[in-house]
This record gives sequence, structure tokens and C-alpha cells, in this order.
Amino acid sequence: MRPVGSKYLLEEPLGRGATGTVWRARQRETAGAEAAVAGQPGETVAIKVLKEELANDADVVMRFLRERSVLLRLTHPNIVRTRDLVVEGELLALVMDLVDGPDLHRYLRENGPFSPVAAALLTAQIADALAASHADGVVHRDLKPANVLLKWDQEDGAAMHPMLTDFGIARLADSPGLTRTHEFVGTPAYVAPESAEGRPQTSAVDVYGAGILLYELVTGRPPFSGGSALEVLHQHLSAEPRRPSTVPDALWTVIERCLRKNPDERPSAENLARGLRTVAEGIGVHANSAQIAAAEGVGALLAPDPQPAQVPDVPGAADPTQVLPSNAAATDPANAGAYDPNAATSVMQQQSGGGAPDPTAVLPPVPQDPPHQQQMPDAWGNQLRAARDRNEQTQVQYIDPDQDPLRRRPQRQVARPQQEPRRPQQQYAPRQQPQQPQQYAPQRQQYAPPQAPPQQPRPAREPREPRRRSANPMKIPGLGCLKGCLFMVVILFVVSWLVWEFTPVQDWIGTGKGYWDQLSDWFSTVTGWIGDLGSGGDSGGA
Repeated sequence: MRPVGSKYLLEEPLGRGATGTVWRARQRETAGAEAAVAGQPGETVAIKVLKEELANDADVVMRFLRERSVLLRLTHPNIVRTRDLVVEGELLALVMDLVDGPDLHRYLRENGPFSPVAAALLTAQIADALAASHADGVVHRDLKPANVLLKWDQEDGAAMHPMLTDFGIARLADSPGLTRTHEFVGTPAYVAPESAEGRPQTSAVDVYGAGILLYELVTGRPPFSGGSALEVLHQHLSAEPRRPSTVPDALWTVIERCLRKNPDERPSAENLARGLRTVAEGIGVHANSAQIAAAEGVGALLAPDPQPAQVPDVPGAADPTQVLPSNAAATDPANAGAYDPNAATSVMQQQSGGGAPDPTAVLPPVPQDPPHQQQMPDAWGNQLRAARDRNEQTQVQYIDPDQDPLRRRPQRQVARPQQEPRRPQQQYAPRQQPQQPQQYAPQRQQYAPPQAPPQQPRPAREPREPRRRSANPMKIPGLGCLKGCLFMVVILFVVSWLVWEFTPVQDWIGTGKGYWDQLSDWFSTVTGWIGDLGSGGDSGGA
């Protein structure tokens, strides 16, 4: 077990994600006043330890401290409560309530899609959590089934109670030092079009994610997929989702409205929850005519949010400066509690006896190359060091052009006919390349390029005899076929002449008899000849 701060002990990992590792932990002592939930010694909690590249980024640390009050006050029955935030050296951790249950992604893979009614009611509870967070100015921006935990409510007949987690992680990870290499924060299959294009983001991105989650609940798969993240993002920008045959008309109206490319046409989270419950009542087996009519007209309930919550670091997202009340209103009991919002900002007076105010506390700079420490058995112990090793500059080493396998090309030697005595060939030595000074000498070489094996000289081929050309070098295409045709014509002419001369064809043509008439004449002649032979034999015998 590893201590986190002075109040928690990590026991075992529960899961790993893109931003950190979730651990099952136990509370050692009661938390102080800085925590939202004090807790009791021995209580089991869940702690998400952020990755070291996040913990070592000064922007993330400052954002972590600035968002502390927002995350701790975000409470809702469908949101996993954040109990405490721990900052200890190079460690950032969020202490949350432990939910004993699978996430929605795992449940879908093991049990298959939901019925339309169950999917609508489950997504309505998630929309309630989004509406509460949007009212507090917090946008999730990474809504997906893996971030929805299913809590079994034994008091409600063992019903599934969805709990939305990882609130504020996108706000912490979306720092200027990290977004230089990332185009957006989120998962490609659930990211909104404006997030993929880098446009200003509002709470409509969560409504878009809720529409994709609802589509996956009733079909078992997200509406857009592809072989690469770029292909999936392109479909989010230009393609329209295909409607499955098993989705009712009223539910498809909600899904289609949530997946609009224009964020201003999507409904608010509050209206989405109201519309989903109306659809669930109208598509059930016990629905009456009024409920069915209300479900068919659900489009009228899906009104967009007139004032969507803005994502930080975009124009218009900063909170306005609060104006302190004037001294006159503070001292005068009649004007207590009333002040002019357009008045000038009050300025604190300098302390007369104590000197200047205390300077602003500055965090110590992050060392660029910390000394190598002993590898720790924990999951996060060596992540930053491994990331730095992967990002080291590529080692450069000079290679002789003659030894470069990409420049050395084998030349084919063509033997020429020996028409004249060959002259003795003069062997030329390859020109020596001037040795260039080595510009970069690495201190330690981690990877050595494979040495190319020395090329064996090929044996010289024996010269071939020159090909003798025919006297008539002209070649006529199809001449052989023409000769064959002429030969066949001659044969047919000879056969026709023989048939004409040595067969009674001339007689047949001269007498004008037909084929069967000639055959009957031949038959009569042969029978008469046989009869004559028979009669002659009988007379001779007598």
C-alpha cells in the first residue's frame, strides 16, 4: 500500500484511462476543513491519480488548484461526488466516492443493447446530471459509456442507478502546455464536430455526446466508426447517422436532434431529460393515446439552451469581475447589502504598521532533468521518465555514401560481342569523400543502426555469341496465318477437282436428278443385277 497525502492509503488499482489510474483506497484519518467530505477512518474511497506528465505541468497544477472549489461543490444524485483533492510533490489525485459496479461500456459488451424504454430512462438520468453541472458552469466534454458507472440501488428493487464520473478532468487536462500536441480533449467516437474543428465549445458538446451514448445504448455500437481517428472525425463533420429499424420514431427524433452538426440546434440538457421521459412513457406497452401523442410531438420539447455554459479558455468564457460594495454601503446600516454593480472596484488599503502585503506565493519551477531515482513498484512511479526517454532527440551519426545501402545500386553488366580485341581496363579507385567533422556527438548511444554486410563482387559473365540476323529482317505481322489460309484454299480446290472428275456428280447434274432419285436408281440397278445373276445361275444348273 502507498500513502497519498497523510489521510489516504492506496490498496489496489481498479482501472486505467487516458488521464490516470483509479485505485481502491482507504482513509486513514478524518479529512480537514479543505475537503468536501471529512469521512471516517477506515472508510473505503476511490482515488484517481493523474499521470505524471499532468502533475509536472505547471498550468495543470494551477488549474487544479483554481478548479478545486468548483469540483468540490458539484453534487448531484447521478454524479460521482469528489470528496477531496490531493497535491503532494509530483502527485495530483482526486478522492471520490467508491461505486461498486461496472461501467456502462463493460455492461453493454456483456449484456447487449438496452430496450428503447430503458435506454431513454437511463439517458434521462445522465441528462439530469449534465443539467446540474451546466448550471454550475462545468462542461464534461468526455461523455462516453466508460465514464458512466452503474450503481445497484437495493432500496429501489435492485435498479441500475447511473453515476457520471470524471467531471473536471477535461478542464484539468486541457492546459496550454498539453494542447499543443492534441487537437481536442475527448474520445474520437464521441467528440462533437466543433471540438474536432477547434471551434469555441459550449455545453452543447455534452448534449452531442449524450445523443451518441443513447444511439449506442439501443444499437450496441456508436453511429460513426472507421479504421482511424481521422476517418471517425471526418464522419462527425460531414456524415449523417443511419437510423436502425428497431428505433421508434419518437426516440429517433431525440437522437437526430442531439446529433445536429450546428450546436445551436441541439436541445439543452434539461429539455433533453424532459423529452426522454416523455418518449419513454409514449413508447411503452401500457401507453395511452395521450402519452403516444405527446411522444410523437417530442420535437416541441427539445428547445435549445438560450445561454449555454462556455468552456474555459474561449472568448466569453471567463467569469466577470465581481465588484466589492463601497465603504459607505458597508458602514451605513440603511444601505447595507445594496451596492452599484457599475461602481469602481474597491482597492485595499496599505497596511500602516506591517509594511507591504505578503507577496504572491509562486510554485517552485519544475526541474528540466531530475536525477534518476530508484524505480518504484507503483503504476505511476516511472511514467514521466519513460515519456522523456521516448521523446529524446534522434541520435545522428555520419555514414559514408559508399556504405549507404539506399545510395548503392547494383549496376547490370552487359556483355558485348568480341568484335575487336578488348583493351585492358583501367581500374579507377573510388574518389575519397572528404571526411566531414562530426557535428553532434551523443553522450550515450541507445540504438545502433544495423551494419550492412560487405557486398561480395559478382563473377563476370562469359560473353555470348552475337545473334545472327536473317537476310530479310522485315517482319510482316500475320504472315503465317495468311500462308495457312492459302494452303487450305489450294487443298480444297484439288479435292473439289478430284470429286468432279472421279465421281458421277457430272451425271447427276446433267440428268437433273435429285439425291434420293439417284439412290433409288442405284438400288434398282443393283437389285436387277443381283436378280440377273440369280436367274443365270438357275438356268445353267438346269
